[in-house]
Amino acid sequence: MSIRCLLILLVMATSCSVSKNSKKAVGKDPGAGIENALLWSVSGKGLSAPSYVYGTIHMICKEDFLFSNTLKEKIAESQHIYLEIDMDDPTMIIKMASLAMMKDKSLKDLMSNSDYEMVSRYVKDSLGMPMMMINKMKPIALMSLLYTRMLPCSSNESYEQKFVEIAKASKKEVKGLETIEAQMAVFDKIPDSLEAKMILEMIRTMPEQRKQLVDMVDSYKKEDLTKLSNQMSESPEWKGFEDILLANRNRNWIPIIEAAMKQGSQMFAVGAGHLPGKEGVINLLRDAGYRVTPIQQKDN
Repeated sequence: MSIRCLLILLVMATSCSVSKNSKKAVGKDPGAGIENALLWSVSGKGLSAPSYVYGTIHMICKEDFLFSNTLKEKIAESQHIYLEIDMDDPTMIIKMASLAMMKDKSLKDLMSNSDYEMVSRYVKDSLGMPMMMINKMKPIALMSLLYTRMLPCSSNESYEQKFVEIAKASKKEVKGLETIEAQMAVFDKIPDSLEAKMILEMIRTMPEQRKQLVDMVDSYKKEDLTKLSNQMSESPEWKGFEDILLANRNRNWIPIIEAAMKQGSQMFAVGAGHLPGKEGVINLLRDAGYRVTPIQQKDN
């Protein structure tokens, strides 16, 4: 598992962490209802050209990966590509290697001996890695690695990596809506002990987790944001951290998006979980006075 792949998975975690046992659906929040689409045009408010917002799912089976010609056309019209973080930053790997590690404790310190042994066996059997290699990783980093075991396939794709590849081929600059330091700080606000409990639950309920992921992918492919937002709504384990994971970050992104759009057409690609909801990116842009309209991807 390369550090770059781990980086992609950590980006995934910020948008897919709230995933089961729904109690309050994001899509049912007051004012949260929006049209179902993954690709959106942003115009008005004096913009000289439209910009575009696309909702990604950060890791998906190769056979489920869809990248429409419509999306490619909108990328071609855009000056820059904005991801949640600048994944084309040459210093990113070094930063990630440091930020993903715990400095004063280990995973073993966060679990009972029996639980740690269970995790060690699972990591060895499913990831082919000795626990000693990842014992100092932050729990969220291990959770991201375990996510690969939830995919019902051996070959997967990343939308973020695809955007980076297109940017390189077309000589477009990749930029970030936040820094990797800021993104990792999101998880540093959540107790390591709580994330360790999530790892144990993830392993113990892996068949159920896989089924839920398959259902989410199906909703994503159908561009059903209402259903997807319900599936990604709060779970008991993450209760109290919803603003940290989504809403606060969405609000922080809006001024950056606005400033970029004033410079010309841009493409913004973020996890689909950031789009719907009263404080989702779509509604926040509309509240700011922009026309945000869904675009049908005809060849999907």
